[in-house]
Amino acid sequence: MLKVGDEFRHKFSYTQDDVDTYARVSGDVNPLHIDSQAGKDSMFGRNIIHGFLGASVFTKIFGALWYADGHVYMNQSMKWLKPMFVDTEYEAVVTVKEIFPEKNRIIYDCAVYEADGGAQTIAGEATLLNKKQYVW
Repeated sequence: MLKVGDEFRHKFSYTQDDVDTYARVSGDVNPLHIDSQAGKDSMFGRNIIHGFLGASVFTKIFGALWYADGHVYMNQSMKWLKPMFVDTEYEAVVTVKEIFPEKNRIIYDCAVYEADGGAQTIAGEATLLNKKQYVW
């Protein structure tokens, strides 16, 4: 049974092919993401990952990895704290923040960190409903 403070960790990375595919599917073809010269000439010195692609790790966690059967997203907030790059390992951490047993809902803290060095890249919060898994 889940309790406040429980957490799930997941390491991940994206390739430039992943970024290019996301650009094509989302329609966000900002050169900062897909043009190597634009990335090189930018303040970042290289291409950056789309913010929503980096944050999509949370849908992977809640949709396939962490008590996934029956999850329904109710809310997700995010702040992007620093850029993310291809071929770099990151670690997503979701932590149970608050439980509403009568509504079968949990509020999670959601964070992404650089695996090497630990700098935080994304901070946020998600509310999920799950009548199959969140039963106390």
